[in-house]
Amino acid sequence: MITLIGINLAQKGIEFTHYGEASACGNCRFKNTCIDVLEEGRVYRVEDVKDTQHPCPIHEGGKVKVVEVVKADIMALIDSKIAFEGSNIIFKPVNCEDNCKETDLCHPEGLNENDRCKIVKNLSKTQIKCVKGLDMSLVLLRL
Repeated sequence: MITLIGINLAQKGIEFTHYGEASACGNCRFKNTCIDVLEEGRVYRVEDVKDTQHPCPIHEGGKVKVVEVVKADIMALIDSKIAFEGSNIIFKPVNCEDNCKETDLCHPEGLNENDRCKIVKNLSKTQIKCVKGLDMSLVLLRL
């Protein structure tokens, strides 16, 4: 997917989260290419950087570059019973306790409850016990 990103961020491999449009984006002639193609709250990875630049009052340096992006793979903790590489799942985050140190992995940025995902890789050598006593596995998920 083609979009625009600040020239200082336009590097192959960089990941970013799209948080929605700034107020200045509303009347921009590049809005359809820059903002409208991205889904709010999702994490994207830059796959390719083009030479084309455009002016932008939002980004540092006052310019954006044309880039090709894909939705980034996301690390998450899921129930070990369903953590099989190559399988498709519907993401169901655990209802974490306030004192859980793994909350960011149980509710990772870029994933929403009921998202359809593919388990790209099981990163756990052993199961991880959560504070609720559940056996969890660290996996890499692809939307």
